Amino acid sequence: MTVSRLRIGIDGKGVTTLVCSPGCPLSCRYCINKKILAENKFENVTAKELVERVRCDHLYYCATGGGITFGGGESLLQASFFSYFKEVCPKEWRLCAETSLSVPQDMVALATESIDEFIVDCKDMDPVVYNEYTGGDESLMESNLRFLIEKAGPERVVVRVPLIPGYNDGEKREKSIEKLKAMGVERMDIFSYVVRE
Repeated sequence: MTVSRLRIGIDGKGVTTLVCSPGCPLSCRYCINKKILAENKFENVTAKELVERVRCDHLYYCATGGGITFGGGESLLQASFFSYFKEVCPKEWRLCAETSLSVPQDMVALATESIDEFIVDCKDMDPVVYNEYTGGDESLMESNLRFLIEKAGPERVVVRVPLIPGYNDGEKREKSIEKLKAMGVERMDIFSYVVRE
């Protein structure tokens, strides 16, 4: 795992610490994590060791309603770790997970027992666009998103809906937004990727 402290407004509510772990089932074309994942040497830590490492920001978490955001790669590949962490971290810390939901449903179910908020990076709801951009299967993400909304409730789910140059456009994104609303998604983060050559 690698740790990035004192993040504000990009990984959930308040001041957060982003805890990244390697491994992802997707191969997104503009993946911002590929270089980080390739260059960093990840170390294994126990839940207690991680709590002690980030405890220095306890006051920031409490004052702002923030906490720990698990990212990746694909954070839900570490779903079993979340429950251990929840048991040993202060109750005031808010736990968040950034995910593509491209994992087996049992990992999603396990994560709902410990995670307070999910940030779902859906890319696009069109199966062709999704596959061309991620190399993955949109139907798995969609099925898991429906399951997550039902199990965790829409108030615990934020869905990121990007405009991705060369893959979707405003019209396709609007169709994705309409489909997500029809599925019961209430909270969305709508933005555009900035691609630097």
